[in-house]
Amino acid sequence: MEYNPDFAAPCGLYCGVCAIHMAGRDQNRKLQEKLVNLYKGGTPGKGSIPNADQLTVEGMRCEGCLSAEPFFFCKTCDIKSCTAEKGYEGCHQCDDFPCELIDNFSMAVGKKVILRAIPHWREVGTAQWIADEEARYHCPECGNKLFRGAMRCNQCKTEVSLD
Repeated sequence: MEYNPDFAAPCGLYCGVCAIHMAGRDQNRKLQEKLVNLYKGGTPGKGSIPNADQLTVEGMRCEGCLSAEPFFFCKTCDIKSCTAEKGYEGCHQCDDFPCELIDNFSMAVGKKVILRAIPHWREVGTAQWIADEEARYHCPECGNKLFRGAMRCNQCKTEVSLD
């Protein structure tokens, strides 16, 4: 399977199913607005996300965590910096996983996915992990491609729990 290497985020949050990437790619202003509000609202119990007040609808775009045009938060990601310093492709190569950076991850859905995805990535390798992430995020009723964190299919309105 061919895949975009810029989408293989070191943390295990595969960028090809990221709402920010998909909203920007599709120029879906409604979703971009919802994402701005989500990020500015912070994560319940964790407080607000640092510098979220700087987000704009126009800034809700990303070409992948490892691309030349990552999302605002991905530009200075501590997890990405940590794996780069260690010379790792991702957390799946680190014996310290899960570490404090994962324990303190600011988005609850993201943390849940990281804790699921990294062990799977270790087990099956990069190409299969990406194929599995791509396959996972589809509506079980109509087959529509969904983003990570989706709670309902935007086509047929079926409730989903894919993370």
